[in-house]
Amino acid sequence: MIHLLFFISGAEIVFILFILIMVFGADKLPDMARFLGKTMKSFRHATDEIKTEITKQKKEHNFDFDLKKEVENQTKSIESKTSNLKDDIEDAIGPIKRRF
Repeated sequence: MIHLLFFISGAEIVFILFILIMVFGADKLPDMARFLGKTMKSFRHATDEIKTEITKQKKEHNFDFDLKKEVENQTKSIESKTSNLKDDIEDAIGPIKRRF
């Protein structure tokens, strides 16, 4: 069962808006909404700048490797080494198993 902790229904939004109007007044709400919009816009702009800077640095330093492919290669290498180790152990303890 999935619980949505931060889900807000329509009635709850209306109640929150009612409380905001009661606390701040109807004349302050547009200013607050404008400030919130500008803040979100500047945050989005900052994250876009960070993304472009990271991609630019990646291109400058030739970090064009695929992480998923690298992990798959390392996994295959580890699997082959473990299978070789398993075979070696089986060869070493084979005579011991046969005695019992």
